[in-house]
Amino acid sequence: MEKILNYINGELVEPTSGNYLDNYNPSNGKVYSLIPDSEELDINNAVLAAKEAFKTWSTKPKQERSDILMKLADTIEKYSVELIKAESKDNGKPETLAAHVDIPRAPANIRFFAGAILHNSSSMHEMDGMAINYTLRQPVGVAACISPWNLPLYLLTWKIAPALASGNTVVAKPSEVTPMTAFILSKICIEAGLPKGVLNIVHGIGSKIGDPLTTHLETPIVSFTGGTVTGKHIATVTAPMFKKVSLELGGKNPNIIFADADFDKAVSTAARAAFTNQGQICLCGSRLFVQEDIYEKFKIALIEKTKKLKVGDPKDASSNLGAVVSKDHMNKILSKIKEAKKLGGNILIGGNRVILEGDLKDGYFIEPTIIEGLSSDCDINQEEIFGPVVSLIPFKTEDEVVNMANSTKYGLSASIFTENISKGHRVAANIDAGVVWINTWLLRDLRIPFGGMKQSGVGREGGFKSLDFFTEPKNICVKI
Repeated sequence: MEKILNYINGELVEPTSGNYLDNYNPSNGKVYSLIPDSEELDINNAVLAAKEAFKTWSTKPKQERSDILMKLADTIEKYSVELIKAESKDNGKPETLAAHVDIPRAPANIRFFAGAILHNSSSMHEMDGMAINYTLRQPVGVAACISPWNLPLYLLTWKIAPALASGNTVVAKPSEVTPMTAFILSKICIEAGLPKGVLNIVHGIGSKIGDPLTTHLETPIVSFTGGTVTGKHIATVTAPMFKKVSLELGGKNPNIIFADADFDKAVSTAARAAFTNQGQICLCGSRLFVQEDIYEKFKIALIEKTKKLKVGDPKDASSNLGAVVSKDHMNKILSKIKEAKKLGGNILIGGNRVILEGDLKDGYFIEPTIIEGLSSDCDINQEEIFGPVVSLIPFKTEDEVVNMANSTKYGLSASIFTENISKGHRVAANIDAGVVWINTWLLRDLRIPFGGMKQSGVGREGGFKSLDFFTEPKNICVKI
């Protein structure tokens, strides 16, 4: 059975404890590899390596750092097929999704920031002939980067790319639930010739290595994507240490369909927004608000669209949904569906575990599920489920839907469908969300600031916002 290894100071190494954790294939429920059960000592070793590497990496010319990262991106692409299969096997998602979304974004992330550092400019302010002020942006040091299990390589590279491009070194902790593509990335880094210690990847449980990493005296900057509860904990323990912290957390995102929307486009996009990656994307539209004039028609069309979605073998190109990430997560989602029934919710379609044949009979598959009849303020419509579950809610007026959309503690994203562009702009401006799409969903531009409001996070990443986060501004005043 394959052993995943830590990547510290340019080498693949066993955890210092010698202990390993089981890594399950969600599609069949079987253990297929072993994960390092790392401890604080492994984190210390990684931070030490990163701190030493910072001395030379931070002083390299931008062009040289850019060239190294471009080579890394090229090498990732060389192993695209292996990474696609690994991401699907580790996460449960269809290979077609990994091939079109997850894996292509990894080299794209790296190339984007490798190029961006060559075009980032500093500011200058002249003081009426007395002095000139200019601002340097300098790397901070060792960055702690913690990424989630739903888009493993996609979001890992989204963090490490701007951190490394800016001249920082990194200790990364991927999710222990989906470690395989991070392990493959470690081997790719060695082949690509990434200098030793510049990137370190330590695998293990958050409670054992997450805290030592985020609270380490030599990690002055922390970038985290994951659950709100963990984000609160990181904010609490790092606040007294005055670290720079970016937190991209959960969402309970509204998808608002007005009566004047392009009907077919709205139905198709609503289904995609609800069920892509088995609903395990923080940007999924899990609350679907539909104006009363078209509610019944829309409901029927959405049910018919959902009926055509195939839950099946992730290796099968015809599968629209694969397995959810773990048995525990499957049980959590199913319990939320049961809770919805108790609250008076009507399951229009789905709601059950899917039992496939053969080797996949023990896989963690769930039917795409549509629920109606629940109030907008009930727990099901307030808390993130993070699965293939969408709640249908009718509304009458623009003001009413804005109030319902803003009623949760989250504020990550929203989608609005209307052919009245003035209405689209007006509603978008009044929605409490860091990202709002009009007549689309998940159309991403790497240059834009990305992040949430309220309990969906703190800070913004993306484009020059990421480069700003991973650097410290220093003003220098020169008297004339």
